[in-house]
Amino acid sequence: MKLDILAFGAHPDDVELGCAATLAKEISKGKKVGIVDLTRGELGTRGTVDIRTQEAMNAAKIIGAVLRENMGFEDGFFINDKAHQMAIVEVIRKYQPEVVLCNAVDDRHLDHPKGSQLVSDACFLSGLRKVTTEEAGIPQVAWRPTQVYHYMQWKNTQPDFVVDVTGFMDVKERAVKAHASQFFDPNSKEPESPITSQNFINSVLYRANDLGRMIGVESAEGFSTERYVAVRQLGDLI
Repeated sequence: MKLDILAFGAHPDDVELGCAATLAKEISKGKKVGIVDLTRGELGTRGTVDIRTQEAMNAAKIIGAVLRENMGFEDGFFINDKAHQMAIVEVIRKYQPEVVLCNAVDDRHLDHPKGSQLVSDACFLSGLRKVTTEEAGIPQVAWRPTQVYHYMQWKNTQPDFVVDVTGFMDVKERAVKAHASQFFDPNSKEPESPITSQNFINSVLYRANDLGRMIGVESAEGFSTERYVAVRQLGDLI
């Protein structure tokens, strides 16, 4: 199956927090979108692997993704080496996305910048024909995504561009809240973490509103790029 967009996240809720509204908007325009989680989030303060797996699948359905897979890398301890790169190269060549979205380049959680660089490196390597991979014994064709973008996470980094997601924030909010074990729950007896407060959820929604304010729309999500942002004509800008 060829995908238009493949979104990677170090943990099962990263994609929802960073770019769920953008994905939902693209899906509404007929784009095929897939999600790949690098780890199962087994080191998370709350929840279990089984709970988080089910929550991730529920969130993917809310967004409208055609697939969601998990690489099974070790949470907190995966590294950017050949073995991990090649595993992701196989996925990229399997789905041949035009656009890849991945973690923030700089962030509070160490897995986010690690995952960001790992996926970015794999996107480059995937385009080299002398890097050989197979799927079910059949050689894969080299494939390099046209664009690699990094969504915003904990840190308020300066985005290179923003996407107007007006009308799709309800999908994002429902997808985020599908990860019920991870976020604010006044009845939870589990330990607190930086993401379990109501303030954290509010900050996610406020950021979208604030980015939207800056471009004159209701809501927006921000991304950084690895090359200049280009338009075919000035009229493409909003």
